[in-house]
Formats: sequence, structure tokens, C-alpha cells
Amino acid sequence: MRQVVSVLVRNHPGVLSHVAGLFTRRAYNIESIAAGVTERPEVTRITLVVSGDETVVEQVIKQLRKLIDVIGVIDLKYSQAVTRELILMTVFLSAEKRVEFIQIATSIEARIVDISDQTATIEFSGNERQIHTVLMALGGFKIKEMARTGLIALPIESVGIGKEFLV
Repeated sequence: MRQVVSVLVRNHPGVLSHVAGLFTRRAYNIESIAAGVTERPEVTRITLVVSGDETVVEQVIKQLRKLIDVIGVIDLKYSQAVTRELILMTVFLSAEKRVEFIQIATSIEARIVDISDQTATIEFSGNERQIHTVLMALGGFKIKEMARTGLIALPIESVGIGKEFLV
């Protein structure tokens, strides 16, 4: 089971290291981690994708809440969150395949950010399913390089999730 955990922490040096260290000490697996400053410069949101059964996820949340710089922790169910990931991908591209590539990129709403004689680079952001669709659609092209941000997420306020983050 994979679970998204959103953590608000005080924004200062070493906090991300403390959070990641908790996972190392307990031998928990982090599938994805993304961190960035929130609307308040003194607060950082860390979005973690954790793998493990329900007991492991509960234990992770309990341990995170014990960390001194943690302001709040929320277990985000997929149906209760808006999730996104950014992918940048450079593919090898012959002149004969250029039109096909542009058509595919346009149809999946990916943005072509660079194109040369031999390669093209696209950017795309979407949820997990959409990212998978992009990777499948471009499966016929040889990937030169790829970078992914990891998942970021916010609770869907309209269903009443996220109130416990109020600080």
C-alpha cells in the first residue's frame, strides 16, 4: 500500500534531514519526497509517499508528530487530495518522427520546451494516472533523460479535509 503524508514543518536548515532520518532509523521506505516553502515563509510543506501497510503508515505519522519542528501531519487519502507531479523528459527524435512526436505531445497536453535536430524535451504535470499515460504514449520514443519531482499534494478543502493543519 502506498500512502501520501503531508507534513508542515518550521522552515530552517536541517529539518528535511531530520524527517528523512526518522525513516532511515526505522527502516521505512520513502517512495517520493518533495519539500517547498508554503504561503508562509517560515513554514515548509513536505509531501511524502510512503509504502507499507496501515500499521506502518500509522507508526510513521506518530513518529513524525514527535519531531520538534513538526507543526502538523495529515494522512491524505487519494480521494481527499489534489495531487500533482512534474516530469521533464528528453527523447531522441529523428526528423521522420518529429511530426508524430509533436502530435502526441499536443494530444496529451504536454508542453514542448526544447527541440533540436536529434532530441526534444517536454514538460508535463498531472496526477499519477496522467503521468503514467504520458509515459505510455511516449513509449515508442527512446528516452535520453528524465526527471520527476515526486508527488506534491494538498487536501481538498471542499470535503472538509485539512482543518487540522490550521496553526
